Amino acid sequence: MKTIAVVQGDAAGIGPELMVKLLSQDHVTGAANILVIGDPRLMQAGSTVSGKDLPAIRYIDDIAALDFTSARIHHLNMCRDGVDEAEFGKASAACGAACVAWLTRAYELAAEGAVDGICFLPFNKEAMYLGGSAHIDELSFARSFFNLQNRPSEFNVANGMWNGRVTSHVPMKDVPDLLTHERVLESIELTDKTLKMAGYDRPRIVVAAYNPHAGDGGLLGDEEIRVIGPAVESAREKQILATGPMPADTLWLKVRDGHYDAVVTMYHDQGQIAIKLMGFEKGVSVLAGLPVPITTPAHGTAFDIAGRNLANVTPTTNAVTMLVNMAERRNAIAGLDLA
Repeated sequence: MKTIAVVQGDAAGIGPELMVKLLSQDHVTGAANILVIGDPRLMQAGSTVSGKDLPAIRYIDDIAALDFTSARIHHLNMCRDGVDEAEFGKASAACGAACVAWLTRAYELAAEGAVDGICFLPFNKEAMYLGGSAHIDELSFARSFFNLQNRPSEFNVANGMWNGRVTSHVPMKDVPDLLTHERVLESIELTDKTLKMAGYDRPRIVVAAYNPHAGDGGLLGDEEIRVIGPAVESAREKQILATGPMPADTLWLKVRDGHYDAVVTMYHDQGQIAIKLMGFEKGVSVLAGLPVPITTPAHGTAFDIAGRNLANVTPTTNAVTMLVNMAERRNAIAGLDLA
């Protein structure tokens, strides 16, 4: 049975509530050995908000004390000053610094081989910045931590639809210069590898155009002719089932109707708007291209409903379920090392 780390989210958000709701599901706790990383006081806070009793948890202060024969759920205690005083709905340096510390420990354990995958509950980027994080997001943090030369990427998944992207958290003015043959091909290849790890034998990938109407033969832009089309052809030469470039305003209908498994978009909102509209209440984010599978619910800290027992646990449950599946498959598929 695989061991996964589940990292507590921002204490001022819905993370504490989600954690208790997650661990109250027998099918979740029965699927893997679970190591919660965070401040144990958040477990009680989550129980109070959700109205659910805490499941059986073995609290430990050192990873050497792990013993899943005695308990299926362990909690690695990492108390942080100010976390227990967090005000729901308000970003704070204390909460941000705590999340950075907890995620760092999860990365360390993954690097040591102590855990087979990581799921982190919602973080708040403003709080992490206030807490001293030097990284724009968790993905760039992971790339720095693992000292990767390749370019990892974030995928969003909802209702069986996958979205990978060539560019992500960058200003729109920078996108055209970042659309190169190498980057587009790399994104298609990573999409193929990641979906295979998730259980797709031969993923069907459609690649979005960058310009309206896929450029109309160059009248509305030539990125499709110069960059995207040739990258798709290169992917096909590598036996990847890829098609495109296809106009971004119509391809999502084909994905919704089951003609494709994944879309590779050229920039963040080109895919995010569509996939969140069609499945936000179930969505999962996957951090791919790393030495270990990492997932998180696709939503944020939801400060507006924090502390009110209104959080939907489905995306978190889906994130853990997907993580366990990927952790079980990653070593079973030859040549599928995401690093």
